[in-house]
Amino acid sequence: MTWVLGISVVVLIALGAPIFVALLAAGSLALVLFPGPPLIALQQTIFGGLDAYALLSVPFFVFAGELMAISGIADRLINLVRALFGRVPGSLGIAALGGSTLIGTICGSSAAAVAAVGRNMYPQLIKGGYGKQRAAGIITSSGAIDIVIPPSIAMILYGASAEQSIAKLFIAGIIPGIVMALLMAGYIAFSALVARIPREASFRAEIAWEAFKQAFWALTMPAFVMIGIYAGFFSPTEAGGFACAYAAFVGMVIYRTVNFSALLEAAITSAMMTARIMIVVAAAGVISWILTVEGVPQALIAATADAGLSPLGFLLTVNLLLLAIGCVLDPTSAILVLSPLLVPIAVSLGIDPIHFGVVMTVNLAIGMFTPPFGLNIFVAQSVLGLRTSDIYRGVLPYMVVQISALALITLIPALSLWLTNGMS
Repeated sequence: MTWVLGISVVVLIALGAPIFVALLAAGSLALVLFPGPPLIALQQTIFGGLDAYALLSVPFFVFAGELMAISGIADRLINLVRALFGRVPGSLGIAALGGSTLIGTICGSSAAAVAAVGRNMYPQLIKGGYGKQRAAGIITSSGAIDIVIPPSIAMILYGASAEQSIAKLFIAGIIPGIVMALLMAGYIAFSALVARIPREASFRAEIAWEAFKQAFWALTMPAFVMIGIYAGFFSPTEAGGFACAYAAFVGMVIYRTVNFSALLEAAITSAMMTARIMIVVAAAGVISWILTVEGVPQALIAATADAGLSPLGFLLTVNLLLLAIGCVLDPTSAILVLSPLLVPIAVSLGIDPIHFGVVMTVNLAIGMFTPPFGLNIFVAQSVLGLRTSDIYRGVLPYMVVQISALALITLIPALSLWLTNGMS
């Protein structure tokens, strides 16, 4: 049954079927062809896969991110980073990176960050002498960090799938996300020096202060969410509800860029986005259930033990596997399908499941801008109007940078676990 399941999924995806169709069709075929669980178990598993309290936070954070996205915060955040780093080499590129990272702390969507930063910064990067390939590489790769830093939908789905604390996963993603951003910023500055790209105007305190005031309300939402979760004031699901209320207040009262019509449109968009996520969650639950009934996780654990694979060897193998899968499958599908298989093996080898969740998410983040099928590449292509070959060349140096960050995060578990050790 397992082979039929795997081959069916691969063939259907290769034929262009949507992920949830491929998963549901393969699961149904396996149940029909092989004796065992009754077919009605398919229906029960679909609904059971969605019956998880942790998944309640998904629509909240999606809606909060959509509200903040239509509030015009992208310009405010980018202007703040530009004001702070004006005289640093590669300041325009760092502004694009910083703006994307800050947008990610609010909406948690890589594609949304690429689209927002691309529309705002690409013309300025070209005017600043970066060239289309370098500019496209910065914009496309910067968005990948957004699924690592909290609030992260990928972390929520991993927590629900692997039965881990979402609060700890959120906190665990902070330092790795900062490491990824710092290495990116360092490379942007170094490459700008080598290419002799002109710097912007010198730092002026009054301009930086004005930019900070404009961005203040956008910056405080992720701060309140993280402090509240870390201090135990509310759960991730409650934090999502708080984020929605806060985003609506900022957009409608403070910035006054969101009216009731825009609020309704954001709600509809969020509902559609949540539905796309949840239908994949339900379909992946069917695959996970069949694999569990077949004893696949236990067989993999035994095979790993027989092979004498060390924890580090396993992590390196997983990194190679996920880097390849990440450029074909979106993070949602990859996490929901693979985490039930890989997490038990990681735990059996003594690897902390929170650390493993961060490693898994970072791998899939890199896959989002890995040629030829990384999602961010196609988002950037539609926003920037470039050929995919130009974007491919642009992202290659940043793949090396982010794989270096992945190596650090994999080899130093404290980067993921240090902050979580202080949580109750």
